[in-house]
Amino acid sequence: MEEKDVHSEQIDQAEEKKREIDLNILFPEKGYDLNRLFPDDGTKKLLYELRRNKRDIDRFIKSLHVEEE
Repeated sequence: MEEKDVHSEQIDQAEEKKREIDLNILFPEKGYDLNRLFPDDGTKKLLYELRRNKRDIDRFIKSLHVEEE
C-alpha cells in the first residue's frame, strides 16, 4: 500500500508542476515580473483564484444588466 501512496504523490507533484501558474500571463497589463515578486506557490494560487472569481463576478453582473433591459 505504501508504494501506491508514494507513486500517487509523485504523480500529483508532476501534475502540479504542469499546472504551474504564470502570473505574467495571468496579468499581462503589469510592467514587471510578477512571478519574481510573488514566488510562493500559495500566493500564486490565491491570485489565480482571485482573478477567476473576479471574472465570474463580472459575468454575473453583466448577465444582470442584460435582464434589466
